[in-house]
Amino acid sequence: MGWVLEIFNRWLFCGRADRLGPDMLATHWRLHFKTLMRDLCEKKFQHFGHDAEFRPGAYAVCCSKISLGDRVIIRPGCMFFADPREDGAGICIENDVMLGSAVQIYVANHSFENPNLPIIDQGHDASQPVLLKSGCWIGAGVIILPGVTIGDNSVVGAGSVVTKDVPPATVVAGNPARIIRNIESAK
Repeated sequence: MGWVLEIFNRWLFCGRADRLGPDMLATHWRLHFKTLMRDLCEKKFQHFGHDAEFRPGAYAVCCSKISLGDRVIIRPGCMFFADPREDGAGICIENDVMLGSAVQIYVANHSFENPNLPIIDQGHDASQPVLLKSGCWIGAGVIILPGVTIGDNSVVGAGSVVTKDVPPATVVAGNPARIIRNIESAK
């Protein structure tokens, strides 16, 4: 009968936790229904814009520090990790940002300075916010590291690892991501 209490406690945890994802049984099923998804996300996220969607199969840790703008769709496999510490950094995705599946965004990294201590016991470095500016496009499988800003109307090629800021109207790709070209304005 201990398993009944375990299930009950897990269900309560899932409802209260500052996160969303497939492992959150009490809330994840709601993501399959647009009205329920919207209601849940408006309560969980710092901001959840008009026509935004958070689809089943995506993860968000520390939702209260994640802001999603208008017409932003978070696809399956995406993983967003904001910092749950009181002074920790968050993630801001402005309006009209397109994201492919399996995009990962991190605001902190593990510390690994002490060679005599297992990395798992060294904690995390100070977190740094991540900002995706309006109109940018992040390809499938992109990893965005702490402190990065992706400029307005920029493109990050699929599978890239972004370690530095991306200027506005720029195409970047690779590991680490580097500038491929500028996007010319229509004349």
